[in-house]
Amino acid sequence: MRTIALLAAAAFAAGAWAQPAKEPAKPATQEAPKAEAPKTDAVAKSEPRKPRKINPRRQEDARHCLEKSTNTEIIKCAEAYL
Repeated sequence: MRTIALLAAAAFAAGAWAQPAKEPAKPATQEAPKAEAPKTDAVAKSEPRKPRKINPRRQEDARHCLEKSTNTEIIKCAEAYL
């Protein structure tokens, strides 16, 4: 039993030692400032979004939408309550 615990602990510890090596620091050189790159999706998603407009139907009951026959119809019906 102790050998199994020792092997399991060694397996978990091996992952910590298997970190990738760091690249050496590049010397600072005088370069012209580069133009800003266009925003990517990751950068655009990190920006705060505008708050949604308050919907007066938000607090109403939308359970009647569940009686629709297809998922698409249910979604379309329920979107009015978002």
